[in-house]
Amino acid sequence: MAKRKLNGVLLLDKPFGMSSTSALNKCRWLFQAEKGGHTGVLDPYATGLLPLCFGEATKFAQRMLDADKAYRAHVRFGETSTTLDAEGEITVTGTAPESIDDVRAAIAKFIGPILQTPPMYSALKVAGKPMYEYARAGIELERKARPITIYGIELISYQAPDLVIDVRCSKGTYIRVLAQDLGAALGCGGYLTGLRRTLTGGFKLEDAISLDDFIALELEARDQLLLPEESLLSNLPSVELSFAQADLIRNGVPVRDLKGGVNGEVKLYADLENQDNARFIGLGEVGADGVLRSKRLLATG
Repeated sequence: MAKRKLNGVLLLDKPFGMSSTSALNKCRWLFQAEKGGHTGVLDPYATGLLPLCFGEATKFAQRMLDADKAYRAHVRFGETSTTLDAEGEITVTGTAPESIDDVRAAIAKFIGPILQTPPMYSALKVAGKPMYEYARAGIELERKARPITIYGIELISYQAPDLVIDVRCSKGTYIRVLAQDLGAALGCGGYLTGLRRTLTGGFKLEDAISLDDFIALELEARDQLLLPEESLLSNLPSVELSFAQADLIRNGVPVRDLKGGVNGEVKLYADLENQDNARFIGLGEVGADGVLRSKRLLATG
């Protein structure tokens, strides 16, 4: 089957038990797409929002890797897990607190900039191998704590021993580690029993489609779900270039005398010959000198 040069972003509600790579490969096959990539690993046991990039959109996938995230997390107190989630060996380690006030007090300790140590069961690589391979072999590696930020934790419900929270956090945050650390702060242990991603960057779970519903669509209907490449840059200001300026940028020549007073990274739109509307051509950056330089341009721009 011939592959299609398909460009755009699909918001997928990843099902339980499927890896991010498997979800991408399935959707890429259904699209008959030539090129695809996901925007950051969502563990097989987790569900929820997984933006998938196809064609030229893959050039901007890093934006989602670096974006803030939000999750609905289910935590059980009084037990711990070797993998910090429901996939591991479970051990009873204490008694879950009855008081919701005690739980709220523990949660408050983790809001804001904190240091978090990555878990052994993670995809972080050491000497070219993901750490979970060492963990499965019974090898414990030294890990350095890393700075992250938890912007907010909303307590949704607590019926001992089970807690449900909504977490808004920076990139690099492991919710499994947060569950473990909350249990440690309460002196009883804890682990993650369920996880659902609800937000990544400017994308929301309610706008995503389930894999089953996606499979049921005809090819034309699937194509209609694709968001444009620039949706990955929705937080950036826009700069509209004349045909001549766009031609300079596409040839690697900086553009001076911009209007609008913008600075930093910008979405670039160009007035093209025989086009009624300005067209997105890529990512640029306006320096402190007011000069626009290209960073990442569409091949078709």
